[in-house]
Amino acid sequence: MITAENKKEYYRALIEKKAEYEGIFFVGVKTTGVFCRPTCPARKPKFENCEFFETAQQALLASFRPCKRCRPLSHPNHVSKLVQLLVKAIEQNPEKRWKNRDFQELSVDASTARRQFKKRFDMTFVEYARARRMGLAMKQIRAGEAVIDAQLSTGYESSSGFRDAFSRIMGAAPTKLGHSNILKASWLDTPLGPMIAIADEQALYLLEFVDRRGLEREVERLRQKIKSTIIPGHTQPISSIESELIQYFHGMLREFKTPLFFLGSPFQRHVWEELIKIPYGQTCSYLDLASAIGKPSAFRAVAQANGANQFAIIIPCHRVINTNGELGGYGGGLMRKKWLINHEKQGI
Repeated sequence: MITAENKKEYYRALIEKKAEYEGIFFVGVKTTGVFCRPTCPARKPKFENCEFFETAQQALLASFRPCKRCRPLSHPNHVSKLVQLLVKAIEQNPEKRWKNRDFQELSVDASTARRQFKKRFDMTFVEYARARRMGLAMKQIRAGEAVIDAQLSTGYESSSGFRDAFSRIMGAAPTKLGHSNILKASWLDTPLGPMIAIADEQALYLLEFVDRRGLEREVERLRQKIKSTIIPGHTQPISSIESELIQYFHGMLREFKTPLFFLGSPFQRHVWEELIKIPYGQTCSYLDLASAIGKPSAFRAVAQANGANQFAIIIPCHRVINTNGELGGYGGGLMRKKWLINHEKQGI
């Protein structure tokens, strides 16, 4: 987590172009929409126009595109031709979901692309493409702008990239919504990173970390299941959960009251209801949870239901650990799971 002190330190490193900070942080420049490495030779932005990220993937998900001068998606002084080719291909068509045939058309071996991106950036090429696509859609959600305004301000080589990426993830191009069922989505900043909240005027449908793996598919399942389109906006349940999260992270709230709309199967809902019963500041095992619902042999199915939880933090799947005491899995990442468990234990 980047603190206020980190930001001041990183800004000084940016101004002084300190090479020892390479790989420690990236900076997104709000006025240009690009993200850079610490030693970028471009004119330095004002502090208030900077956003700092620990990884390139975080910058991509926040809608920033890689700077063409310092090339942050490469090691200093080295950019492979393959990386240049693929990054350029994405910028020309950022809404594309890449398949094997797409690599064949570029005379690129898909496994080679995956290996090179993973080695250099700690994410595969497909993960990079997904982050870029999600970042485009998240840009509007984050700013709450009209689609046309956001599209015109992105500055991508593909003028339709923003609109297409948004519509593929969130349903339909907002100009074609008509009278379809509409949900609204908002970007919520938290100490553990940005989250996306999706709701109508009565209940919350989704609360998840923006960088969660599989979020795009989760959003797609949501809108297809209830035959809806998702647009940027704010509703009363979103305002409610935003307020409750602030209280939670300040150690002032143990139980959430925001109304929720569950989409899972009866078995999944049974598991989620039992999850809510785990006391604040305590943990249990998957086996304990399976026994609590009367199905002690179904701990694997319980673990899968945990993973299908659509409400991070609210439905406290982070309180479920392995029988041997190890953390186990968590959709938001193990560092977040550890932080949440420690945060709640300190508040007892």
